[in-house]
Amino acid sequence: MRADARLVAEYRDGRTVLPELKSMSPLMLIPKRTSGDAIVHLVNSASSPLGGDELRLSVRVGPGARLRLSGVAATLALPGQGGGRSRFTVRVEVERGGVLEYLPEPTVVTSRARHTAELFATLEDGAKLHTREVLVLGREGERAGLLRSTQRIERAGLPVLHQTLDVGSLDSLAHLAGWRVLATELLVGGEEATKPAGGEWWSLTPLAAGGVLITALALDAVTAGRDLDRARAALGKASW
Repeated sequence: MRADARLVAEYRDGRTVLPELKSMSPLMLIPKRTSGDAIVHLVNSASSPLGGDELRLSVRVGPGARLRLSGVAATLALPGQGGGRSRFTVRVEVERGGVLEYLPEPTVVTSRARHTAELFATLEDGAKLHTREVLVLGREGERAGLLRSTQRIERAGLPVLHQTLDVGSLDSLAHLAGWRVLATELLVGGEEATKPAGGEWWSLTPLAAGGVLITALALDAVTAGRDLDRARAALGKASW
């Protein structure tokens, strides 16, 4: 299956509007009526992505617009009949003064699945991005499939974060230190940490080109989310 969805947010007459909102099954974009910032829920079918699926979502936030794009349920990466790899690619553009919060629900990589998750974002000066990714290696009591996660973030033409993680069915006990949930959170353009911070299984790292990366390891998504919240609290008063 191939699917392309697109979302455009623009600032007009004191509020953010959505002049372009294109869904394509299994990627459904559901707007929530508001009087100021725009809020859109991303609804993904429970039976996708399957091995061989190619899903793409593009998002543009215009100057001064504020958009919150959030998931409503976990994504299950499932194996296909042919054993192929599934792929979900998100491309983001945030223009000067724009703000995007992209907060999908966890991605669960089920047994025998092979999935690639990609986020490519370009930000202009004065733009802000807040995104969170929670990766769960297999359902409860299940061996994980294979996942490749890539994040490439640039602001004003400079790289902020370029990283690729390969996680999944490895026999080494050192893989993710034995945990089954890897969570990351990225904040670019808001108030930023002046020095690193960390706890038992979480860390907060200021990035050289601006922005903050938070990483947490846990046995379950709820605990990982709490650790991300704890790490973000270390930033003090946030501008989001």
